[in-house]
Amino acid sequence: MTELRLSRLTPGDIDELTALERLGQAHPWREAWLSEALDDGHAECWGAHDGRGALVGHAILYRLPFEAELQAITVDPGMRRRGVARRLLERLIARAETWGSERMLLEVRGTNHGAQALYRAMGFVVDGRRANYYPAHAGRREDALLMSRDLMVGNAGSE
Repeated sequence: MTELRLSRLTPGDIDELTALERLGQAHPWREAWLSEALDDGHAECWGAHDGRGALVGHAILYRLPFEAELQAITVDPGMRRRGVARRLLERLIARAETWGSERMLLEVRGTNHGAQALYRAMGFVVDGRRANYYPAHAGRREDALLMSRDLMVGNAGSE
């Protein structure tokens, strides 16, 4: 695995975060949305930095009353399949568990088979589908798969 340092991102990281989002996503979040997430007290934005300190991945997690939701995850295309997304997800799952969240939720494009395989390997299951949810890709709209992971397994009776 590539040497990575994970850290919580701050508003001072907005330029690098926006550049990574544009590089890694066909339909990137706007800078204003990223900025709002960095400032939102219910969200945490985590970054993965390579050995040189460059931001090569990020993920945004929102804290809901009983659940946590992965809102975004992006990895630099040149750094994919090197464990960056897995490391970010491990960190976010740990954060959601410290919050006492019962489940972690996410949605993923129906054609993003690589991400789906990672999520399944990390214990996420498909809960449903939103037909024609994502903007056009290859000439047609795309379905979103709704996935979740139970975070309370093994915690029963630990109060």
